[in-house]
Amino acid sequence: MQGPVLVANRGEIAWRVLRACRERGLPTVAVYSEADRDAPWLAAADDAHLLGPAPAAESYLDTERLLAVARRAGAEAVHPGYGFLSESAEFARAVTEAGMVWIGPPAEAIEAMGDKLSARAAATTAECPVVPGTMEPTDDPEVVRAFAEQHGFPIAIKAAHGGGGRGLKVVRDPVGLEDALEGAQREAVAAFGRGEVYVERYLRRPRHVEIQVLADHHGHLVHLGERDCSTQRRHQKLIEEAPAPHLDPAVRDAMGTAALRVAREVGYTGAGTCEFLYEDGEFFFLEMNTRLQVEHPVTELVTGQDIVQWQLRIAAGEPLELTQSDVVLRGHAIEARVNAEHVAASFAPSPGRVTRWSPPGGPGVRVDAGVVTGWAIPRDYDSLMAKIVAYGADREEARRKLLAACEEALVEGVPTTLDFHRFALAHEDFIAGAVATVSVEHEWDLSPIAPAAPPEPSEGPARPSRTLTVEVGGRRLDVSVFDDRSTPSSSRRRATARSAVGGGPGEVTAPMQGTITKTSVAVGDPVHAGDVLVVLEAMKMENHVTAPRDGVVERVAVGPGDHVDLGAPLVTIAAEEAASASHA
Repeated sequence: MQGPVLVANRGEIAWRVLRACRERGLPTVAVYSEADRDAPWLAAADDAHLLGPAPAAESYLDTERLLAVARRAGAEAVHPGYGFLSESAEFARAVTEAGMVWIGPPAEAIEAMGDKLSARAAATTAECPVVPGTMEPTDDPEVVRAFAEQHGFPIAIKAAHGGGGRGLKVVRDPVGLEDALEGAQREAVAAFGRGEVYVERYLRRPRHVEIQVLADHHGHLVHLGERDCSTQRRHQKLIEEAPAPHLDPAVRDAMGTAALRVAREVGYTGAGTCEFLYEDGEFFFLEMNTRLQVEHPVTELVTGQDIVQWQLRIAAGEPLELTQSDVVLRGHAIEARVNAEHVAASFAPSPGRVTRWSPPGGPGVRVDAGVVTGWAIPRDYDSLMAKIVAYGADREEARRKLLAACEEALVEGVPTTLDFHRFALAHEDFIAGAVATVSVEHEWDLSPIAPAAPPEPSEGPARPSRTLTVEVGGRRLDVSVFDDRSTPSSSRRRATARSAVGGGPGEVTAPMQGTITKTSVAVGDPVHAGDVLVVLEAMKMENHVTAPRDGVVERVAVGPGDHVDLGAPLVTIAAEEAASASHA
């Protein structure tokens, strides 16, 4: 493999893969949507091509457009990164049928693991324990209800395809069962294009521990130890570390051996991750991610292995030069995901322009970023901006370094999870290594994390020169221009801090930009404080906008499919006495 590699992704992972290809002497081709026209990572590629409009379905998820660009650019291979089409067997098959190298596992392995139900079956065949659950997809509330009656609440309704916590709803009592089923299906369709779901017993306080696997085309497999990813919100990871704290060596060995059995069962090649839930000394297979993981840097730091380089080498047909005895974990590494989210507003996605980005540095600190100062984070994709990773001789040293790095990091223009990381890394549970997947949302008091302050207007020249892009025949070219746009005014910026209740009395407004996927009320409906009014999707996640008080719905200003901006009116709630008077 010596020809160009097309990187079918965006953001920090595109930048990471482009760098790895450059280190290997491979020419690269980047792709981008109209929302990413000025993306900073595109400059790291030898060539860049426009895919299409901002919606992922018309750009990063469009197989035909990606293949057309690959053929036009003369790409020899395709690296999918993570997310988007990285776990699409159809895309992997289309790439190989087009005569290009797929830098990932075979389509058959993706199919076996991409459907969580067939993955559970494969794990069972490989004698790997699985969480009790259904083995067939369903859209029938009665099937879900029957499972709950047999196993008890809480239960988890999960998308059969995809991962990252999308399409996963926890049901704690019968009341919300049907809404949870509908919500899981909507999220699954929006994120993965398929709405099948299944049901599992929900473990009450597990840890999320995963094993990194490498497998070549010559029958050699090794694992690179484990990562603990238990610090989560909405079933999506916030902090990851390697190795897992306080994990019994016998459990570690058993988990690693089980992961290799599963990988061998499905004929796996390349880099992949088996995820497990661990509780009370037992572990259960959760799923296998047939791609690179966001948190791969922590494993790289404690093993000294470059996982992306191994992906490239394995795809080129090279054998693994590692045996299991060669894999030795040294020191400790912890990663913090920096997302554009408003922590004090339930981690609401908060796209916008980054007016200042100053990453931390120092010995043992690694930053994998997808932003620069001036970059506007689109609302069309996920909220990940960067990953800050710290390495130390032991866990406490790594924790202290990461805490200092998060305190040093500076982001202006959008709220981020940095405040959460500063809080979490100093939390007694994290210091003790006693975090479970439910800790952040159900055990920790996050009230000390203050709401994000409105950013101040940035200083500097009023007319900076900029580099913009044009397309000629769909190919990206950079041109330097003199930009006369001024900095956004402080009044406009202050809108990012507005409450979900604004405008007139009783008017509930959008807490973020997004798309309405469901309205749960109609004019005249009585509502109570906390009732769901509308469901708003932003950055691939569903967000419930709830009633701030009791009353009667006086106006519904939006419907499914509507795109709304921050502060847009959604629903107006009249006080019950006012509503009664108006009808008198």
